[in-house]
Amino acid sequence: MTIQQDSMHACPACGLLCDDISADAIARQQFSCGKAAKFYARVTTGVSPQVAGQPASLAEAVRAAAAALKQAAAPLVAGSSTDVHGARALVRLAQHTGAAMTHINASSTLRNMKVLQHRGWQTTTLTEVRNRADVILMIGTDVVSHNTRFFERVVWVDEAMFTEPAARQIIYLGGDQLNTQPGVSPDGRAPEVIACASEHLPEVVAILRALVMDKPVTATTVAGVAVSTLKTLAATLKAAKYATLVWVSKDLHYDHAELTIENITETVVALNQKSRAMGLSMGGSDGDTSVNYAHTWLNGVIIDAPAWESHDAVVWVNSYSPQAMPPAGTQPVIVLGAPDSIFESAPAVFIPVATPGLDCNGQQFRVDGSVTLPLTAAKPTDLPTLTQVVALIEAQLQGDLA
Repeated sequence: MTIQQDSMHACPACGLLCDDISADAIARQQFSCGKAAKFYARVTTGVSPQVAGQPASLAEAVRAAAAALKQAAAPLVAGSSTDVHGARALVRLAQHTGAAMTHINASSTLRNMKVLQHRGWQTTTLTEVRNRADVILMIGTDVVSHNTRFFERVVWVDEAMFTEPAARQIIYLGGDQLNTQPGVSPDGRAPEVIACASEHLPEVVAILRALVMDKPVTATTVAGVAVSTLKTLAATLKAAKYATLVWVSKDLHYDHAELTIENITETVVALNQKSRAMGLSMGGSDGDTSVNYAHTWLNGVIIDAPAWESHDAVVWVNSYSPQAMPPAGTQPVIVLGAPDSIFESAPAVFIPVATPGLDCNGQQFRVDGSVTLPLTAAKPTDLPTLTQVVALIEAQLQGDLA
């Protein structure tokens, strides 16, 4: 295993895809982000395929995987933690086998997609936020729990085209156990924090939307938050030259959270009647943006959440989350995933595949969906790619069915 020199790498450890990771930093394991450090420290060599927990050749494992899929009446392609190329291969495998397809982050992704389908939204890009945002409202999240370098890469930058970065106003509205330290400005100015538990955000955000729309609100408090505080916040958003309302759907983990997201995006719509504002959905992991896009353009529908009990075989892909596994009791499981996967019990078939951005090249959509970035193999290995393994399984299935 060698580290590829003389190049900068886009890091797929989160949806930011920070593209300033040097080969020297990877070699020395020097990162400002714990997620990147953990990703590039992974050891993915010295692993061979397995069938029923026993070492096997690649050909034997492919035959076993094809046999399990051939016998299944309702297979499921799940996990889907991969890049654009891997997603294309999985969609093709699902079509070939009549399988349903989902993603490890399907439930949180659907919170956003339901709003986009039902109402539409006005959202921005990381570049626009970097160059224009003067007020950034973080709703129910600190972002850095998911995208560690958000403030470093987007907010507290050295220069911007249309605003003074150090003068940005950062406001946190609600959330649980937030890390607000990154919201402190370079000159030491503390962010404003309006505290409320995540479970109370539906009421609080609904009142904020009403105030932005100049609707009468007679209550003096909502979920413990003074309405006067929310009135001040509404005035701040209206006065902003480019307000940005940020959320992470994973952090809105309560029933019908899509209604809170809809209130956020409709607040943006209301602000844009007289000023300028945009929404920004952050987070992103395990290639969820890439997989959802690929699934949508190839199938015409978005990724859905699985009903595990209705499937009798699962193809599990966990390239970016080696510890992630299907629910206990799921059988049989065919793992086409991370060489460093962690199993509580041996799957029916395990075929280690190259991880894009670590063992092989690849391509990912950034979390804002505006660009794709190439992933360069940091530590190239001879592991097969997911695309190659899926092609072998499909060829075996075609031979079996011929």
